[in-house]
Amino acid sequence: MLAALALPSGRMYYRIRPRKRSREFLHQLKAMRSRWPGEKLYVVLDNFSPHRHPSVGDWPASNDVELVFLPTYGSWLNWIESEFAALRYFALNGTDHRNHAEQNSAIATYMRWRDAHVEPKITFAPDSPIRSWTEYPAKVA
Repeated sequence: MLAALALPSGRMYYRIRPRKRSREFLHQLKAMRSRWPGEKLYVVLDNFSPHRHPSVGDWPASNDVELVFLPTYGSWLNWIESEFAALRYFALNGTDHRNHAEQNSAIATYMRWRDAHVEPKITFAPDSPIRSWTEYPAKVA
């Protein structure tokens, strides 16, 4: 499964493919570009090798897409990871699907429910004074 989380709407856009190679990743990027034309896209990624494969090349930069890589072992910083945890909990845990089609159907059912009940993802603590800091305050003794 390759997925994208649109923060302004909170919706997830996904594709289930038999493999997750650089070819499928590039196809996902192109689909995202066509879904949101005319605006810069920031795609937050972990360090999965297809994300950095040479076949992805310069396509993102030449199409106003910026790939933002998280630090190694920092996937928990990506908001979509909590959505994957919910997907596993509600659609996959405790199941014994007979085949991939049945499993994909369970995922699709959950995703339709989720997107029907979702709210936009907002910035945490928008009025926090921390957001105005340009440097950390001096250490308090």
